[in-house]
Amino acid sequence: MASSNAHHATGFAAGVIAAALVWHNGGGHGGLFYTGVLLSFIAGVAGSTAPDWLEVAWWSRKRRLWIAHRTLTHWGIGWLALLGLSYHALGHSIYAAAAFGFACGGLMHLLADWPNPLGVPWIAARHSLNLWNSGHCDLIVVAASWVAAWFVGQHAGLPGMHGLEMLKHLRF
Repeated sequence: MASSNAHHATGFAAGVIAAALVWHNGGGHGGLFYTGVLLSFIAGVAGSTAPDWLEVAWWSRKRRLWIAHRTLTHWGIGWLALLGLSYHALGHSIYAAAAFGFACGGLMHLLADWPNPLGVPWIAARHSLNLWNSGHCDLIVVAASWVAAWFVGQHAGLPGMHGLEMLKHLRF
């Protein structure tokens, strides 16, 4: 499992990815273009911690887990299904943009947890890349998420995503 800070940092990258893809696909529904883009970003940030806070029994006084950690709320197929269905609905409903962002954040959470020996249940059983223990190498996970955000933003046609082109003008 990545640290809480890593999940938050990768969540902002997931929000950028979601907003870029919603922007590329026409924003929200009808005249709510910018609203859809903003909703997808906010939902992406919230979705990045969702697999963990969805496990907490918020309706009880003790706030214990109502389900074992890294089970149903970390199930890859569920998050992929939400991503696919909401992507298909983009442009038809403003809620699709928020659902798409939430799914992007949830998948980013799973990708951040995947290198841990505990792994995540992508299909049926847990799978792990078994690269490092919890809380280690968070910088690699965060950097990879932001590289992905830059790449998606660059290819989705977000304005102002050409920042690396200025590097060719610098002299070292």
